[in-house]
Amino acid sequence: MPEHESVEKHGSPAQEVGDFLRRRGEQVAQRWADEPLFRTVFTVSRDEAVEAGKIVVEALAQVADTNQVHDPDAAGFTVVREQLSRMGAARSRAGFTTAQVSNDVNALRPPVENLLLADLPDASADRVRECTTALTVLMGTLRLVVLETALSEGQALIERQRLQLLEVATPVIKLWDGIVAVPLIGTLDSARSQVVMESLLEAVVEQRARFAILDITGVPTVDSLVAQHLMKTVAATRLMGAECVVSGIRPAIAQTIVHLGLDLGTVLTRASLADALAYALHELGADIINATPGGAGSR
Repeated sequence: MPEHESVEKHGSPAQEVGDFLRRRGEQVAQRWADEPLFRTVFTVSRDEAVEAGKIVVEALAQVADTNQVHDPDAAGFTVVREQLSRMGAARSRAGFTTAQVSNDVNALRPPVENLLLADLPDASADRVRECTTALTVLMGTLRLVVLETALSEGQALIERQRLQLLEVATPVIKLWDGIVAVPLIGTLDSARSQVVMESLLEAVVEQRARFAILDITGVPTVDSLVAQHLMKTVAATRLMGAECVVSGIRPAIAQTIVHLGLDLGTVLTRASLADALAYALHELGADIINATPGGAGSR
């Protein structure tokens, strides 16, 4: 059969690949079920892996039908993003690198290509080359889609871990009935300052605190942005019905605040966490007793 007649019968090479995928979808899915990307995600049932493979094969056939094998935004890839990309993301969460996920997706191409070559025994060499090229492009685009999702999932995981670290690094401590404190250590940025505010306000409500202490003894530097965040936290705490005390303002930080021209006149401050606690206890009506070396005490 002349080449132009073959084109008229089968359409474009990409469309012929789409026809092939539908004809051999079951066989492709069976072979994919034994590949690492499917085998290590669907560990309970191989049949589940085969069914997932069928869904992906049908989605790829839809992409091939529209001759958009090079376009990762083709409509058919929506299903792929929901199915195969989720599997790639699972591999990424399990600790596999992007390169390993890429290799897993690349391993899906040889089984399909072998089936395609067996399905075109009477086609001309040119037609075989065109179809295999179309399949290669399609599988390459598939790999791009999976990697995009895996990278996105990896970034989301990093962001979740970062927020968790911020929460762990910003504990709210109950010092006394009605008194909570946040001892800050390390650099403050916008994200961490927001976590500080949210955690402190939640603690004020849960503990019904009348005093909230922000101790910045462990904060190395304070710039205008950090100072603004502290002011907002103080204001928000007051709105919740608690008085906020900022402690631990070291000489270097005090000089920085003065040089920046920041007005902290409305903010209650104390030199140390102990001084801030003593102030809050006094305001609550508690007596503080300093023990002497001999064991006696004085009020």
